[in-house]
Amino acid sequence: MNIKADPTEFAGKRVLVSGGTKGLGRATVDRFLAGGARVITAARGTPQPIDGVEFVQADLTTAEGGATLAEAALERMGGIDILAHVIGGSASPGGGFLALTDEHWLAELNLNLLATVRLDRLLAPQMMERGAGVIVHITSIQSILPLPESTTGYAAAKAALRTYSKSISKELGPKGVRVNAVSPGWIMTESSVDFLKRLQAANGGTIEEARHAVLDALGGIPIGRAAEPHEVADLIAYLASDRAAAIHGAEFIIDGGTVRTV
Repeated sequence: MNIKADPTEFAGKRVLVSGGTKGLGRATVDRFLAGGARVITAARGTPQPIDGVEFVQADLTTAEGGATLAEAALERMGGIDILAHVIGGSASPGGGFLALTDEHWLAELNLNLLATVRLDRLLAPQMMERGAGVIVHITSIQSILPLPESTTGYAAAKAALRTYSKSISKELGPKGVRVNAVSPGWIMTESSVDFLKRLQAANGGTIEEARHAVLDALGGIPIGRAAEPHEVADLIAYLASDRAAAIHGAEFIIDGGTVRTV
């Protein structure tokens, strides 16, 4: 059930959501809008306009694209108070690590690690100057529970993001900028369907068989279902809010109990 947001929770806040036009990113944009924030996001294509959202056409997997979005955020909004790094995913084929070329590895790193690092480097300084700001990184349970059949590169990049997030939290916390990470498990998004199609193409069988193969590799989901995008977006919004003012340098898993270790 989607809980109604307080429309004043983020009033006056300027929020950048990377990868905010579909899936979890779009749910995160909607959640901040529902809380009264001003939002800016980017995509490589030209999506349908979203009321109340500033849009920039940019490829964030490149240094130029990151600079384009950061410059637009500073010019159009006068700065950013909250950075929600939702960008991520994988387009690598199934077939294990031997199927991954250098190009696959570089694509995974650019999308799942460096896109975030670059935006932080460009936008965190204005937060530090003000002595206030929030950064939320979206990692993945695959950083500790990788699926070798198809996502070794993605999992490794998210593990690097997890370590990076912890590292900069130590640097930015004393300067008034909170940094936390959200680690989702299986989420029902368009990207999940694309992932299953790649597995099906590599291994044959049906989409349902591919889904069961993933669930078996994960060890199942104890609550019996994947998370909905709005549920993860609610956690991101909570960590970005003043209600979480004492939470810093932490990672929050939201996976329906998939990770079964302490």
